[in-house]
Amino acid sequence: MNPQLSAVLLGVVEGLTEFLPVSSTGHLIVAESLIGYRDTAETFTIVIQLGAILAVVFFYWKLLMAKLGGLFRGQQASVRFWLNIVVACIPAAVIGLLFEKKIKALLFTPTVVATSLIVGGIILYVVETRRAQIVHTEDGLEPDLDSITLRQALWVGAAQVFAVLFPGTSRSGASIVGGLLSGLNRVTATAFSFFLGIPLLGAAGLYSLYKARGTLSQVPGGSSALLIGTVVSFVVALASVSWLLRYVSRHDFRGFAVYRVAAGVVILILVAVGVIQHA
Repeated sequence: MNPQLSAVLLGVVEGLTEFLPVSSTGHLIVAESLIGYRDTAETFTIVIQLGAILAVVFFYWKLLMAKLGGLFRGQQASVRFWLNIVVACIPAAVIGLLFEKKIKALLFTPTVVATSLIVGGIILYVVETRRAQIVHTEDGLEPDLDSITLRQALWVGAAQVFAVLFPGTSRSGASIVGGLLSGLNRVTATAFSFFLGIPLLGAAGLYSLYKARGTLSQVPGGSSALLIGTVVSFVVALASVSWLLRYVSRHDFRGFAVYRVAAGVVILILVAVGVIQHA
């Protein structure tokens, strides 16, 4: 397939799945296999992920600037907001730095990704079913970020560790489950997950991009494909974030849970018949 067209398709996949609780890693593995895309250094994936992260920054620009200004003015709500971000990011960041190479070498396979999708989907379904028995009201469209406590941030941070350890778990999915278990409503848990993606994915992406700086010319399609994929990822992620917040204000995550299980089963079948190679 033409490298530029591949860049468009993969940019759509990345933008759609990065912040949904369905694992962008699993979907990119399937998409790359189906279209025959080969980026051995994973440079292309790293770059277009940054496009999705920039979409969240753009979407929440005014709020981020307000919280940053409040931090410098010593406003309690803003200080607590940034402290919660740091606390929730630390566990995943530490585990990622310590075990990144081992995880990629041992666990970054389609079978592990598929298994994580299935297990994560079952957990998400159970959590939402339990929550539905307790909470009977809609969550509203606006997240209540100022109500998040340090304990809840720790819950979210601990949950994200599973996403680092087991590819396919989904960082957003794990953090949302952690938020729900800690007592956050769906919209607040989802929005908080978006904010956590900025430092975690941004730092990881920039660091990986720096390490892969010598291989940028080896990306199929070159710089034009990188630019196309990043722009497409940004635009699609922007629409995805906006849609997800509206969706979870009136619906639960059980639909995503069922989809995860189905996607995991499909990946296992594709591996079994040889469409996807078991790395």
